[in-house]
Amino acid sequence: MSVHVSAALPATAAAPAPRRGLPAWLLKTGVVLRSFALFLAAWWLLAKWNGNPIQLPDPLQVGKAMAELGREGELWEHAWVSTARLLGSLVIAVLVAVPLGFVMGLSRRVEAYVDPLVELLRPISGIAWIPLALFIFGVGNTLPVFIMVYVAIFPLLLNTVAGVRGVDAKLLAAARTMGISRRATLRHVVVPAALPTVMVGLRLAFAGAWAAVVAAELIGAPSGLGFAIEWYRQLLMSPKVFGFIVLIGIVGFVCDALLRALQRKLTPWTEGTGL
Repeated sequence: MSVHVSAALPATAAAPAPRRGLPAWLLKTGVVLRSFALFLAAWWLLAKWNGNPIQLPDPLQVGKAMAELGREGELWEHAWVSTARLLGSLVIAVLVAVPLGFVMGLSRRVEAYVDPLVELLRPISGIAWIPLALFIFGVGNTLPVFIMVYVAIFPLLLNTVAGVRGVDAKLLAAARTMGISRRATLRHVVVPAALPTVMVGLRLAFAGAWAAVVAAELIGAPSGLGFAIEWYRQLLMSPKVFGFIVLIGIVGFVCDALLRALQRKLTPWTEGTGL
């Protein structure tokens, strides 16, 4: 009886080696580009259906307007002014909200005094303060910075408090058992444990402040993206209005991506959960 040796071989022996997949960043970029393409297609169809370029210009008209503004330098000038205001406001908000959030998270007594004031002011929109701020600060850089700081403080403060309160009690108990000082425990246990939540608060603070700067610049600033939108709206130059609106979205997307990268760098232990 003849025996076929090939039949005894395992099936996996002849299987081809698995191909290496594409890099994760390339796959993610492809998904983002497809999402943008679908959005532009929907925008173009809606603009053609509307048929009024003053009400809704199509993406091509907006692209030409952005190219013109870019050649003249106006696009980058207003974008830089608004971005500089945003960065300054976030720095002020971090310097105020993060230390205060750690103190509130570590001290129930301080929280009892500060939390009622925070909950009283937090529901008030930053836009609601524009008329009063315009009367106090006038037209200039101070008004939009004040509005952005006001909007950014609350999500950053509350997330910092939540991060401090969410530190694992076992880690604190282990630090006390090992005789680690309170300052060292704060530096090596509390801060690293709370940092992921603080970074989420920073991203929320950026999103709120970036939306608020446009509203503040519409009325209380002589420059910036909000000022440019209102200026060209009065001139009925809708493609340029939409060009600045698109730029607001692009700057916000890029800044959030940078904050995500910073979050991954500062808190690498929060990545790769496998869920």
